[in-house]
Amino acid sequence: MTALALSVLAGAGAGTLQAETLTIATVNNADMIIMQELSPKWEKKTGNKLNWVILEENVLRQRVTTDIATNGGTYDIITIGAYEAPLWGKNNWLVSLDDFDSSYNYDDIFPTVRNGLTADGHLYAVPFYAESSFTFYRKDLFKAAGLTMPANPTWTQIEEFAAKLHKPDQEQYGICLRGKAGWGDNMAVFGTMVNAFGGRWFDMNWNPELDSPEWLNALTFYTDIVQKYGAPGTPNNGHNENRAMFASGKCAIWVDATSAAGYIYNPKESSVADVTGFASAPSEVSEKGNGWFWAWALSVPKSSKNEDVAKDFLAWATSEEYINLVGEEKGWVAAPPGTRKSTYANSDYINAAPFAKTVQKQILSADPANPSAKPVPYTGVQFVAIPEFQGIGTYVGQMVSASLAGTMSPSEVLKASQNYARQEMTRSGYIK
Repeated sequence: MTALALSVLAGAGAGTLQAETLTIATVNNADMIIMQELSPKWEKKTGNKLNWVILEENVLRQRVTTDIATNGGTYDIITIGAYEAPLWGKNNWLVSLDDFDSSYNYDDIFPTVRNGLTADGHLYAVPFYAESSFTFYRKDLFKAAGLTMPANPTWTQIEEFAAKLHKPDQEQYGICLRGKAGWGDNMAVFGTMVNAFGGRWFDMNWNPELDSPEWLNALTFYTDIVQKYGAPGTPNNGHNENRAMFASGKCAIWVDATSAAGYIYNPKESSVADVTGFASAPSEVSEKGNGWFWAWALSVPKSSKNEDVAKDFLAWATSEEYINLVGEEKGWVAAPPGTRKSTYANSDYINAAPFAKTVQKQILSADPANPSAKPVPYTGVQFVAIPEFQGIGTYVGQMVSASLAGTMSPSEVLKASQNYARQEMTRSGYIK
């Protein structure tokens, strides 16, 4: 075992604890799979065991939300994000995570990320990785077609490129975008597109604006580009499906999470590692909110009976030492991105990850308090940080997916979405 690995085994939060079995619910993406693969080191150090429940993103949210809202106690550790952490912390559903020992180095976490997981001055989740969104593209295909991707493209330019590179008879698709319904799935991409087209979810009096011209322009564009130049099955494709298609060489352009860069640039996982370029997330009439902000984080429900042991695992799995361990054992390109200053001061990571500084800039420039060309009463770039958004965003995501599938027109989708949002905001007392 390497010297660094040995140091991790003696890492943050270590102590003499009664051996327990923890149940951890997490999402089925590449970074979390690596965490599962490396967790036996923590188990060996502490004598504790982990029972893994690995779920697709939408299913994870449904199960965790139901369990924590009912005080079910099914999970000792849950994977949540920048939407849930402050809301659930305020509801007293989560254990405060302010008391790890000094070796954890809270100050090393980017303030933007830490603040996104904080409520009333308390940290309720610790970040495993953080992300914004940007544009992946195939440099070889662009060069062969005589095209140049600008550093800051517009959606109109992206469509022009996609049209020229779309060759479905060769299984080469102009663009791959999320279409699977979900407030954190297709609405992550489409929500930032709405921002780029100048739209917003609510006006300053909390009246929904989903039937606005900006929303209609965005949805008409989204539907057209997917139907004309997208991959087959887009209405059912989420992040993982698109990542697999891009990594196998089937997509000329892909707009999605910056956290996927470690996978795409890893030649062990991706056939296009040496021919992928990147640019900022597309803008259009506005540059505000065109790249999302998100953090996948680990938290402990108040209903857990193993709070201390769970916190010990969190301190280990989100530490600088853990990031170094991933770099040593899985390659530095696979290190969890976006959370700690030390990662971006590490020459091993910078040399292995050509996208590193761009990702850092995208994450730190995201402004959840100012996500739209028009003023808004909420925070959140691709989501609205109110409890009601989970239901509203899920419904709108289903409607938007229907537009991609061609079963509803964009105007029909937005009329239904506006009515639903107004109903929910009235029921909740935001408007009369």
